[in-house]
Amino acid sequence: MSSHLSERTAEVDPYHLDAAGIREPPTGWRDSLRYLGPGLILSASIVGSGELIATTTAGAQVGFVILWLVLFSCLVKVAVQVEFARWTIATGTPALSGYNRVPPRVGRLGWINILFFIMVLSKVLQIGGIVGGTAMALSILWPLGSDALGPSSIAAWHGIVIVTTIVVLGASKYWVIEKGAILMVAGFSILTVAIAFGLPFTPWGYTLGDLASGLAFDLPPAAIGAAIAMFGITGVGADEITMYNYWCIEKGYARWVGPNDGSEAWVRRARGWTRVMYKDAILSMVIYTFATIAFFIMGAAVLHPQHLVPAGNEMIVTLARMYTDTLGPWAMWIFLAGAVVVLGSTLWASVPSHSRMYANWLATAGVFDWKDAVPRRRWVRGFSVALPILWGGSSLLLQQPVLMVQVGGVMTGVFLLAVLVATWYLRRTDTDRRLYGGPLATALLVLSTTAIAALGLYTALSTLGLVSAG
Repeated sequence: MSSHLSERTAEVDPYHLDAAGIREPPTGWRDSLRYLGPGLILSASIVGSGELIATTTAGAQVGFVILWLVLFSCLVKVAVQVEFARWTIATGTPALSGYNRVPPRVGRLGWINILFFIMVLSKVLQIGGIVGGTAMALSILWPLGSDALGPSSIAAWHGIVIVTTIVVLGASKYWVIEKGAILMVAGFSILTVAIAFGLPFTPWGYTLGDLASGLAFDLPPAAIGAAIAMFGITGVGADEITMYNYWCIEKGYARWVGPNDGSEAWVRRARGWTRVMYKDAILSMVIYTFATIAFFIMGAAVLHPQHLVPAGNEMIVTLARMYTDTLGPWAMWIFLAGAVVVLGSTLWASVPSHSRMYANWLATAGVFDWKDAVPRRRWVRGFSVALPILWGGSSLLLQQPVLMVQVGGVMTGVFLLAVLVATWYLRRTDTDRRLYGGPLATALLVLSTTAIAALGLYTALSTLGLVSAG
C-alpha cells in the first residue's frame, strides 16, 4: 500500500481507535522515514512568524548577545513536546480534550481551556501579522496601484491572500497539508541558511568572536523585552506543542497503536510508534533550529549595525535589506518571493491546525460531540473559512505586523506554563507507566520543565508589570 493511500485510509477517522486500524511500527530511521510528517507541518508553522519576523527583529534590536537564548529556545521545549505527544499516541485523545481533564474546572471548561481562549485572542494579532506580511510582500512584488505600500494595494492583496487561503485550505486533508509544508519550508530555508553562513565572505561578515559573545549567557536589561517575545514564539511554542498532537493523530500514530487492551502487544506497538514520533520531532527540531539561527544571524550581522529594525508597513523592505545588502539589489525579488513562501507556510499550517484546536475547544464546551466525525469536520471547515477572514481583518485594522507577532509571542510564552502543568498531570494520571521514557528522557523533561517554567514565569510577571521587561 502506498504512503498516500495509507494516509488517506487513516484519515477516514483517525480519532477513532479500533483493532482494524492496528499496524506494526517500523524500526530504524530508514524504515521510519515515510511515517514522518507531523513535525514537518510544525516546521512550516514555526519558520514563518518565529524565524522570519520575530527572530530577525530580535537580532536587529540587540545584535548577537542573545544567540544563546535562540539556541536554548529551540532545543529546550522538545522534551515537553514529545512527552505530551506520547500521551496522545497512547490514548488517541487530542490536546484540548486533555487540557480539559486538568482540574479545577469552571462548569464544563477546565482552567487551561479558559486560558487557551485568552491566548486565542492574541493569536488573532500574531497570525494577522503573518497575513499582513504576506500581503505586503506580494504588494511590493506586484503593486495593484501606483504605490506598492499604499492602502489600496495593501488592502487588495489582503483580500487576495484571504480568499486564496480559504479556497486552498478549506477542505484540505492531512497528506495535502504535509506535502505542501515540505515544499514551502525547504526552498527558502536552504537559501537563507546558505546566505547566513556565507556572510563572513561579504562586507557584513561576522567573526567567531561575535558568535562567542552571543554564547556568553548574557541578558542585558535592554534585551529582555525582545528575548521574551522571541522565546515565546521560536522553536515549539505552546500552540505548536498543542497542534502537534492533532497531526500525530491524523498521521495515524494513535490509530496504528490501537485501543489500550492492557496487553504486551499494545505496549510494544505504543513504544514503537512513540519512537517514530521521536524521530519526527528530532527532524523537525533540526530544520527549525538551523532556520532560526540563520535568520537571527542575518538580523544581527546585517540589520543591527545599520540600526535597522523591522516595523510597520516597512517591515518587508527592512527585512529585504538582509539580502540586498549582501547579494545586491537584484536579490530583493528573491527575498520577496521567498518571504511569500515562508509566511505563506505559516498560514498553510496555521489554518488547519487552529481550525482543529478551536473545534476541539467548542467540543469541550459542550457544543458538539468530538467523537462524532460529521459535526467535527463541519466545524473544522467552518473555522477554515472564518479564521483567515478574522486574521486578515486584524491586520488591515492595525497594519503593525512585527508588533502583532510579538504580542502573540508573549502570550504564547505565558501559556507554556499551562502546557507544562497539563503535560505532567496527564503523565501522572493518564499515561500507562510502561510507556514512560528512560532516565535520560525523564531528566531532559525535568530540565525542559524547569527552564520553561522559569522563563514563562518571568514572562507572566513582565506581562502583568510586576517586573521590568527592559
